[in-house]
Amino acid sequence: MTALLATENLSMHFGGVRAVNGVSLAIAEGELRCLIGPNGAGKSTFFKCLTGQYKPTAGRIRFRGRDVTGYDSFAIARLGVGIKTQVPSLFDGLDVMESVLLALRRRHNEAIARSRALAVLDRLGIAALVRHEVGRLGHGQRQLVELAMVVAPEPDLIILDEPTAGMSVEETARTAELIRELNRRHAIVVVEHDMQFIRAIAKTVTVFHQGYVLMEDSAERVLADPRVRDVYLGKAVGPAGPEQP
Repeated sequence: MTALLATENLSMHFGGVRAVNGVSLAIAEGELRCLIGPNGAGKSTFFKCLTGQYKPTAGRIRFRGRDVTGYDSFAIARLGVGIKTQVPSLFDGLDVMESVLLALRRRHNEAIARSRALAVLDRLGIAALVRHEVGRLGHGQRQLVELAMVVAPEPDLIILDEPTAGMSVEETARTAELIRELNRRHAIVVVEHDMQFIRAIAKTVTVFHQGYVLMEDSAERVLADPRVRDVYLGKAVGPAGPEQP
Protein backbone atom coordinates (compact mmCIF):
# COMPACT_ATOMS: atom_id res chain seq x y z
CA MET A 1 0.00 0.00 0.00
CA THR A 2 1.32 3.46 -0.91
CA ALA A 3 2.05 5.66 2.10
CA LEU A 4 0.27 9.00 2.35
CA LEU A 5 3.63 10.74 2.89
CA ALA A 6 7.07 9.16 2.59
CA THR A 7 10.67 10.30 2.56
CA GLU A 8 13.53 8.32 1.03
CA ASN A 9 17.05 8.99 2.33
CA LEU A 10 16.20 12.66 2.80
CA SER A 11 19.15 14.91 3.61
CA MET A 12 19.62 18.62 4.22
CA HIS A 13 23.17 19.95 4.55
CA PHE A 14 24.31 23.47 5.35
CA GLY A 15 27.94 23.53 4.30
CA GLY A 16 29.58 20.88 6.47
CA VAL A 17 26.61 20.62 8.84
CA ARG A 18 24.34 17.66 8.17
CA ALA A 19 21.11 18.87 9.79
CA VAL A 20 19.12 15.97 8.29
CA ASN A 21 21.02 12.92 7.09
CA GLY A 22 19.42 10.05 5.20
CA VAL A 23 16.01 10.01 6.85
CA SER A 24 13.45 7.54 5.50
CA LEU A 25 9.99 7.29 7.02
CA ALA A 26 6.40 6.65 5.94
CA ILE A 27 3.14 8.13 7.23
CA ALA A 28 -0.03 6.12 6.63
CA GLU A 29 -3.54 7.42 5.89
CA GLY A 30 -5.17 8.54 9.14
CA GLU A 31 -1.98 8.19 11.19
CA LEU A 32 -0.90 10.42 14.07
CA ARG A 33 2.91 10.55 14.09
CA CYS A 34 5.06 12.56 16.48
CA LEU A 35 8.60 13.58 15.54
CA ILE A 36 10.59 14.38 18.66
CA GLY A 37 14.12 15.24 19.67
CA PRO A 38 16.02 17.89 21.63
CA ASN A 39 16.95 21.25 20.14
CA GLY A 40 19.35 20.78 17.25
CA ALA A 41 18.26 17.20 16.51
CA GLY A 42 17.14 18.10 12.97
CA LYS A 43 13.39 17.79 13.37
CA SER A 44 12.54 21.40 12.47
CA THR A 45 14.82 21.26 9.43
CA PHE A 46 13.05 18.05 8.42
CA PHE A 47 9.69 19.86 8.84
CA LYS A 48 10.89 22.65 6.55
CA CYS A 49 11.91 20.13 3.91
CA LEU A 50 8.52 18.41 4.08
CA THR A 51 6.68 21.70 3.74
CA GLY A 52 8.71 23.26 0.92
CA GLN A 53 10.54 25.87 2.99
CA TYR A 54 13.86 24.15 2.26
CA LYS A 55 14.91 22.31 -0.90
CA PRO A 56 16.58 19.06 0.26
CA THR A 57 20.22 18.43 -0.56
CA ALA A 58 19.44 14.81 -1.43
CA GLY A 59 16.68 12.22 -1.23
CA ARG A 60 13.00 12.21 -2.15
CA ILE A 61 9.66 13.29 -0.65
CA ARG A 62 6.51 11.60 -1.96
CA PHE A 63 2.87 12.45 -1.29
CA ARG A 64 0.52 9.63 -2.29
CA GLY A 65 3.33 8.27 -4.45
CA ARG A 66 3.88 11.57 -6.26
CA ASP A 67 7.39 13.01 -6.11
CA VAL A 68 7.03 16.47 -4.51
CA THR A 69 10.71 17.02 -3.75
CA GLY A 70 11.53 20.71 -4.14
CA TYR A 71 7.90 21.84 -4.45
CA ASP A 72 7.09 25.26 -2.99
CA SER A 73 4.90 25.42 0.12
CA PHE A 74 1.85 26.66 -1.78
CA ALA A 75 2.09 23.77 -4.26
CA ILE A 76 2.32 21.23 -1.45
CA ALA A 77 -0.67 22.82 0.29
CA ARG A 78 -2.75 22.57 -2.89
CA LEU A 79 -2.19 18.80 -2.95
CA GLY A 80 -4.03 18.48 0.38
CA VAL A 81 -1.42 19.22 3.02
CA GLY A 82 -2.20 21.66 5.84
CA ILE A 83 0.91 23.37 7.22
CA LYS A 84 1.19 25.17 10.56
CA THR A 85 4.52 26.72 11.47
CA GLN A 86 5.66 27.36 15.04
CA VAL A 87 5.07 31.12 14.91
CA PRO A 88 1.50 32.09 13.89
CA SER A 89 1.40 33.77 10.48
CA LEU A 90 -1.68 35.99 10.66
CA PHE A 91 -2.88 39.41 9.50
CA ASP A 92 -3.41 41.33 12.73
CA GLY A 93 -5.89 43.79 11.19
CA LEU A 94 -8.39 41.07 10.23
CA ASP A 95 -10.99 39.56 12.52
CA VAL A 96 -11.08 35.83 13.17
CA MET A 97 -13.78 35.11 10.59
CA GLU A 98 -11.98 36.97 7.81
CA SER A 99 -8.77 35.12 8.67
CA VAL A 100 -10.38 31.71 8.22
CA LEU A 101 -12.20 32.84 5.08
CA LEU A 102 -8.80 33.57 3.51
CA ALA A 103 -8.13 29.84 3.59
CA LEU A 104 -11.48 28.98 1.98
CA ARG A 105 -12.34 31.56 -0.68
CA ARG A 106 -10.08 30.05 -3.34
CA ARG A 107 -12.19 26.87 -3.42
CA HIS A 108 -15.66 27.95 -2.27
CA ASN A 109 -18.20 30.71 -2.86
CA GLU A 110 -18.87 33.17 -0.02
CA ALA A 111 -21.87 31.37 1.48
CA ILE A 112 -20.19 27.98 1.62
CA ALA A 113 -16.92 29.52 2.84
CA ARG A 114 -18.69 31.25 5.75
CA SER A 115 -20.56 28.10 6.67
CA ARG A 116 -17.36 26.06 6.71
CA ALA A 117 -15.50 28.77 8.64
CA LEU A 118 -18.16 28.85 11.37
CA ALA A 119 -18.14 25.06 11.57
CA VAL A 120 -14.39 24.83 12.05
CA LEU A 121 -14.30 27.67 14.58
CA ASP A 122 -16.97 25.87 16.56
CA ARG A 123 -15.08 22.60 16.22
CA LEU A 124 -11.96 24.22 17.72
CA GLY A 125 -13.95 25.93 20.48
CA ILE A 126 -13.26 29.52 19.39
CA ALA A 127 -16.57 30.45 17.69
CA ALA A 128 -17.06 33.16 20.31
CA LEU A 129 -14.03 34.99 18.88
CA VAL A 130 -15.50 35.26 15.38
CA ARG A 131 -15.58 39.08 15.35
CA HIS A 132 -12.46 39.66 17.43
CA GLU A 133 -9.49 41.34 15.78
CA VAL A 134 -6.61 38.88 15.50
CA GLY A 135 -4.03 41.43 16.63
CA ARG A 136 -5.79 41.77 19.99
CA LEU A 137 -5.85 38.06 20.80
CA GLY A 138 -3.60 36.26 23.24
CA HIS A 139 -0.86 33.96 21.98
CA GLY A 140 -2.80 30.75 22.59
CA GLN A 141 -5.88 32.11 20.83
CA ARG A 142 -3.76 33.17 17.85
CA GLN A 143 -2.37 29.65 17.62
CA LEU A 144 -5.91 28.27 17.48
CA VAL A 145 -6.95 30.77 14.80
CA GLU A 146 -4.08 29.66 12.60
CA LEU A 147 -4.96 26.03 13.29
CA ALA A 148 -8.51 26.82 12.14
CA MET A 149 -7.08 28.24 8.90
CA VAL A 150 -5.10 25.03 8.38
CA VAL A 151 -8.04 22.72 9.15
CA ALA A 152 -10.79 24.62 7.30
CA PRO A 153 -9.89 23.40 3.76
CA GLU A 154 -10.11 19.77 5.04
CA PRO A 155 -6.55 18.67 4.14
CA ASP A 156 -5.72 14.97 4.05
CA LEU A 157 -2.56 15.60 6.06
CA ILE A 158 -1.81 18.24 8.69
CA ILE A 159 1.82 18.99 9.63
CA LEU A 160 2.31 20.98 12.84
CA ASP A 161 5.61 22.45 14.07
CA GLU A 162 5.61 22.78 17.88
CA PRO A 163 1.90 23.68 18.04
CA THR A 164 1.95 24.43 21.79
CA ALA A 165 4.99 26.75 21.79
CA GLY A 166 4.30 29.62 24.21
CA MET A 167 1.00 28.18 25.44
CA SER A 168 -0.12 27.91 29.05
CA VAL A 169 -0.61 24.51 30.70
CA GLU A 170 -4.38 24.77 30.16
CA GLU A 171 -4.01 25.79 26.51
CA THR A 172 -1.56 22.93 25.92
CA ALA A 173 -4.01 20.41 27.39
CA ARG A 174 -6.79 21.79 25.20
CA THR A 175 -4.56 21.57 22.11
CA ALA A 176 -3.81 17.92 22.91
CA GLU A 177 -7.57 17.23 22.98
CA LEU A 178 -8.01 19.04 19.66
CA ILE A 179 -5.25 17.09 17.95
CA ARG A 180 -6.75 13.79 19.08
CA GLU A 181 -10.14 14.92 17.77
CA LEU A 182 -8.69 16.18 14.46
CA ASN A 183 -6.96 12.85 13.96
CA ARG A 184 -10.37 11.22 13.46
CA ARG A 185 -10.56 12.96 10.08
CA HIS A 186 -6.97 13.85 9.17
CA ALA A 187 -3.54 12.23 9.22
CA ILE A 188 -1.34 14.39 11.46
CA VAL A 189 2.41 14.83 11.88
CA VAL A 190 3.45 16.76 14.99
CA VAL A 191 7.02 18.02 15.38
CA GLU A 192 7.70 18.60 19.09
CA HIS A 193 10.24 18.50 21.89
CA ASP A 194 7.80 18.75 24.85
CA MET A 195 7.74 15.20 26.23
CA GLN A 196 4.68 15.78 28.41
CA PHE A 197 2.67 16.93 25.40
CA ILE A 198 3.89 13.95 23.37
CA ARG A 199 2.83 11.65 26.19
CA ALA A 200 -0.69 13.08 25.91
CA ILE A 201 -1.18 12.59 22.16
CA ALA A 202 1.36 10.17 20.71
CA LYS A 203 0.70 6.85 19.03
CA THR A 204 3.85 6.25 16.96
CA VAL A 205 6.94 8.32 17.74
CA THR A 206 10.04 8.94 15.61
CA VAL A 207 13.07 10.21 17.56
CA PHE A 208 15.59 12.47 15.82
CA HIS A 209 19.17 12.76 17.04
CA GLN A 210 21.93 14.64 15.22
CA GLY A 211 20.02 14.50 11.94
CA TYR A 212 19.32 10.77 12.01
CA VAL A 213 16.41 8.65 13.21
CA LEU A 214 17.56 7.26 16.56
CA MET A 215 14.50 5.04 16.98
CA GLU A 216 10.88 4.67 15.95
CA ASP A 217 8.27 2.78 17.94
CA SER A 218 5.14 3.10 20.04
CA ALA A 219 5.02 6.09 22.40
CA GLU A 220 5.23 3.81 25.42
CA ARG A 221 8.43 2.11 24.26
CA VAL A 222 10.08 5.30 23.01
CA LEU A 223 9.43 7.27 26.18
CA ALA A 224 10.77 4.41 28.32
CA ASP A 225 13.94 3.92 26.26
CA PRO A 226 17.14 4.96 28.10
CA ARG A 227 18.72 6.21 24.85
CA VAL A 228 15.91 8.74 24.44
CA ARG A 229 16.29 9.92 28.02
CA ASP A 230 20.04 10.29 27.49
CA VAL A 231 19.53 12.32 24.31
CA TYR A 232 17.20 14.72 26.12
CA LEU A 233 19.66 15.02 29.01
CA GLY A 234 22.49 15.78 26.58
CA LYS A 235 24.42 12.56 27.20
CA ALA A 236 26.44 10.90 24.47
CA VAL A 237 24.52 8.21 22.60
CA GLY A 238 27.05 6.31 20.47
CA PRO A 239 27.53 7.20 16.81
CA ALA A 240 24.12 8.40 15.67
CA GLY A 241 22.64 6.61 12.73
CA PRO A 242 19.61 4.73 11.47
CA GLU A 243 18.53 1.83 13.63
CA GLN A 244 19.75 -1.54 12.57
CA PRO A 245 17.19 -4.28 11.98
